[in-house]
Amino acid sequence: MDLEMVMQELEALGKERTKKTYISNGAHEPLFGVATGAMKPIAKKVKLNQTLADELYATGNYDAMYLAGIIADPMAMTEADFERWMDGAYFYMLSDYVVAVTLAETDISQVVADKWIANGEELRMSAGWSCYCWLLGNRPDSEFSTDKLASMLDQAKNTIHDAPDRTKSAMNNFIYTVAISYVPLHDKAVETAKAVGPVEIKRDKKKPSILLAAENIQKEIDRGKLGFKRKYVRC
Repeated sequence: MDLEMVMQELEALGKERTKKTYISNGAHEPLFGVATGAMKPIAKKVKLNQTLADELYATGNYDAMYLAGIIADPMAMTEADFERWMDGAYFYMLSDYVVAVTLAETDISQVVADKWIANGEELRMSAGWSCYCWLLGNRPDSEFSTDKLASMLDQAKNTIHDAPDRTKSAMNNFIYTVAISYVPLHDKAVETAKAVGPVEIKRDKKKPSILLAAENIQKEIDRGKLGFKRKYVRC
């Protein structure tokens, strides 16, 4: 399948209601409104195809960009490729759920994520913190430095309330993910979540949402989820 064929298939799968949902979350034209599950048959036909993934991502069409993340070959991507993808990631569903997810399947994930966290730009920071969430939820604890993650928990505690909204959300998720998926720092992450308290996220034309990491951590512990690791990062 080439780019034109894939775009035609995506357009045929578009639903106005899904499109409105994506737009309410920050997506903008061009997009068709394709449910992510509906993309799976296309992904099965195409398999991993980095050339096509880059072509889809470059269209600027949200649905095509999302599919690009599903069919990308992460190990074929360089740091420059990820920077280029981040340049095109104009809202959090691309930065955190396409670029960060794809980055989490590479050997350069922590190096790139660290640079983004230190970058100062809202979506790059958000993608960096999110990448660690994907990594911690999938990889063995032995792949991480306990000291480094402890330092990141301190950084999150000290800066979260002054961070941009999307970065706040990703940092909050990082604290929660360390508590559930990285057992060596469970206690410290719980203490951090309690110290941080409620995190307010402002939303356009909607009431602010309040994130409560401590409550969510306790809910997962009650469900027996401590130590949870997912088998795959990408669906």
